[in-house]
Amino acid sequence: MSDLLTTILTSPVAKKAGVPQPTRLRRYEPGAPLLDGPVLVTGTGPYAARLREWAGALGLSLADAPNGTADRAGDAATEATAGRGGADGKVSAIVADLSDATDPGDLAVLPALAPVVKRLRSNGRVIVVGTDPAGLADPAHAATQRALEGFVRSLGKELRAGSTANHVLVRGDAWDGLRAAVAFFLSGRSAYVDGQVVRVDETRGTNPDEARPLDGKVAVVTGAARGIGAEIATVLARDGATIVAVDVPAAGESLARVANQVHGTALHLDVTSPDAGARIVEHARSRYGRFDVVVHNAGITRDKLLVNMDQPRWDSVLDVNLRSILRMNEAVLGAGGLDEGGRMVCLASIAGIAGNRGQTNYGASKAGVIGLVTATAAQVRDRGITINAVAPGFIETEMTARIPFATREVGRRMNSLQQGGLPRDVAETIAWLVQPGAAAVTGQVLRVCGQSLLGA
Repeated sequence: MSDLLTTILTSPVAKKAGVPQPTRLRRYEPGAPLLDGPVLVTGTGPYAARLREWAGALGLSLADAPNGTADRAGDAATEATAGRGGADGKVSAIVADLSDATDPGDLAVLPALAPVVKRLRSNGRVIVVGTDPAGLADPAHAATQRALEGFVRSLGKELRAGSTANHVLVRGDAWDGLRAAVAFFLSGRSAYVDGQVVRVDETRGTNPDEARPLDGKVAVVTGAARGIGAEIATVLARDGATIVAVDVPAAGESLARVANQVHGTALHLDVTSPDAGARIVEHARSRYGRFDVVVHNAGITRDKLLVNMDQPRWDSVLDVNLRSILRMNEAVLGAGGLDEGGRMVCLASIAGIAGNRGQTNYGASKAGVIGLVTATAAQVRDRGITINAVAPGFIETEMTARIPFATREVGRRMNSLQQGGLPRDVAETIAWLVQPGAAAVTGQVLRVCGQSLLGA
């Protein structure tokens, strides 16, 4: 979606004057290679060799590592410094496994990555693998691993030209989950995901078909008539899912259009209705005989400063954005609901993490969604069901286009990527979380915000 400032910055006059141009982000295209250049896989952790072997098996070009597989911090530093890229000397990604670091001194390898970071191509990727400090008893060990998170978040704010840095934490022997998370962060699916942390556990899960990982799955998307919801339906359908598109009766024409485009079915209902969950389950079961994925996307805003907030504004936002999910989940997660191994994703917001002026009702509802996800994940884990939240930042939609100009431009630029995201960026992240291969990720919140300066 174009805006006045972007139009000015990208005008021929601005280009001729040498004004820095916003980077066009590399986004996922089916059939496109995972990366467009070499990847350096380095580090002292137990996954480094397996990651290098995996990358080679995918056909990725490996940046030179003349010292071979490093087994000491000093060797890893030398390897990273000496690693050479493609013909132009550049690399497309760095994957560093420091999951074995137990002392702050082990982090001395990180500054040695600087020469390779300098050679990152546009839309480059940096991924640091660590061990989840929540499971560590030794203070030095936990401090060292938590330090990696501060490093990654800070590096994400230093990178330029569309490059991102993200962090994967492992719990136990989490190879399947690690491989899936690294593939997501390397790919164009994660174009607007920066400075984020994903935890993966020992749960096994692989995609039977990487090109169409959702083949044979039935996915319900609420609020699907327009905007982010319509894009979610489109991307899930592209990945092979059969779509049940849900929205209020008043959005009938738009909803029918979306359902037709994805060759799915439309279900007209108000998510706040007491029987909404039961109707969703009945529709999926009666039409398709199964129910695999639900995306709770439906939501509204009714913004006012708290001193001007009336009860109807407060109640309507909490009812649509939070209470409706709690009510629907009684049926969706009850007997006859989601199949074993099912997937649920709820739309949160950075407003629920960092707060936002004039959105006390909206921020409360989205923070409540995060609490819902955390608590529910433990309840459904033994059924193989995962539930996660995606928290968008500034996404270019009809709603954000109506924000006053000055506020809109500040929101659009205040992130590490210095631009707004697209509905597609939210949809791609959700599409990854609902894949069979993402079974090791549950109870988490993944921000799609370009590492917004608001919040963590």
